[in-house]
Amino acid sequence: MAMKTKKRIPLQKTIWCKIRYWQLLHDLTDDELAMYLNCSTRTLQNYDHDAKNLTLKTVDTFLCVNELTLEELMTA
Repeated sequence: MAMKTKKRIPLQKTIWCKIRYWQLLHDLTDDELAMYLNCSTRTLQNYDHDAKNLTLKTVDTFLCVNELTLEELMTA
């Protein structure tokens, strides 16, 4: 029996969408978010296009700076 392949959203994209949602909730500019992630605004645009280069270090930096857990971010 052939299983249907479901298209799924990669984990990096899911996390990136949650970070962008958090940014929206806290009314932050791209410059402020870039500061939290320790990257450039150009990198944010690259993540918007394709989040495959979003690293655990970047996510961890964001979580530490904002005193969040991954669970809190993902359930926001």
